[in-house]
Amino acid sequence: MAKEGAQRAEETEQMIDKEGGREAAEGGAGGSLRAGDAKEMRAVVLSSFGGLNKLRVSKKAMPEPQEGELKIRVKACGLNFIDLMVRQGNIDNPPKTPLVPGFECSGIVEALGDSVKEFEAQKPNFCFKIGDRVMAFVNYNAWAEVVCTPAEFVYKIPDDMSFSEAAAFPMNFVTAYMMLFEIANLREGMSVLVHSAGERLKAVKISHVNLEEKGQAVAQLCSTIPNVTVFGTASSFKHEAIKNSVTHLFDRNADYVQEVKRISVDGVDIVLDCLCGENTGKGLSLLKPLGIYILYGSSNMVTGETKSFFSFAKSWWQVEKVNPIKLYEENKVIAGFSLLNLLFKQNRGGLVKGVMDKLLNLYNSKKIKPMVDSLWALEEVKEAMQRIHDRGNIGKLILDVEKAPTPLMANDSTETSEAGEEEEDHEGDNENKERMPFIQ
Repeated sequence: MAKEGAQRAEETEQMIDKEGGREAAEGGAGGSLRAGDAKEMRAVVLSSFGGLNKLRVSKKAMPEPQEGELKIRVKACGLNFIDLMVRQGNIDNPPKTPLVPGFECSGIVEALGDSVKEFEAQKPNFCFKIGDRVMAFVNYNAWAEVVCTPAEFVYKIPDDMSFSEAAAFPMNFVTAYMMLFEIANLREGMSVLVHSAGERLKAVKISHVNLEEKGQAVAQLCSTIPNVTVFGTASSFKHEAIKNSVTHLFDRNADYVQEVKRISVDGVDIVLDCLCGENTGKGLSLLKPLGIYILYGSSNMVTGETKSFFSFAKSWWQVEKVNPIKLYEENKVIAGFSLLNLLFKQNRGGLVKGVMDKLLNLYNSKKIKPMVDSLWALEEVKEAMQRIHDRGNIGKLILDVEKAPTPLMANDSTETSEAGEEEEDHEGDNENKERMPFIQ
């Protein structure tokens, strides 16, 4: 491992030297850019909320770090279900477009903001230098060649973790850990029901988990606690790939309520629900006394490529209307969790840093490992999102900034039709296109 770490450090130094030489060459004989000469980078831009055709790769001005920020040369970006909801505008208080999507990435520290050293003196655990391999949370703008983000949202990557694995790590594992251990206080012998966006549902004794993305993270973290049995539901074609992650695996179209009760008559201790809609009432009905139900998403409201007010209204109407008196009579708890709000609106970066330290210790102990489904070029972002719409992924989809796109998908993502932004790209339209991701 030490040899691999030294090799990665040498590669990092060579890359920085190469970038520095390139910038000097671009600056002309003087070796520096003239004032007003803006450096550019490639980025995925969402021109307006809607379908896949609202995404394209464009040139944008390269950001520079502000006080307390790090500038990161991005190597890989994570693609999450929340990114689909952002693209549709299906979130509370959506930002103005055009915007660069993405909330997590990995790469190499390229520059430090003015006050980063002062920040490091106050918080030694946040010590960075140029050339460090890191992963980071970003408040949008992750899908680009360069990002700037506060140092408190950046974490060093273990020597044996690849950039694609690092980009698949933060959102899934921090979310899963905080729900299981910080909120639900998972202990030996407990059971959990987890609904996940990748499929329909999944079960963990902790009990119900969709074993993709966050479901995989939940299952791995459950395995670190004795006597936690994992039940899962997934499409039958995925059973072979995920059967070792669960104790009991059901087809996703089965009646999971009856299946769980058949194995655990009293129900479950924890329900993790990112589906919302009709599954809310089912999950609450399965809770044991003193059980906790955690809502961390509403993916049932995303049923197609574009935002559907009918689907939104239907899901909302199906949500179980909670009676507070019934909660205390039945000794049940309801909670909500949003990692992005915790980080960017509620200023809990220090708490998340502590969780990340625990997770990296588990990673270094070989107890957890991020699962990458496939790698895609920035220009292939539409096809990557389509794969999530199709529920085709087992693990995290990664945008590899250095990956060369196939000609078919490169043309599709960098050019617009004569109809411009009004032409919609429907889910079924991509079935006749050749998909050529790099599958891990």
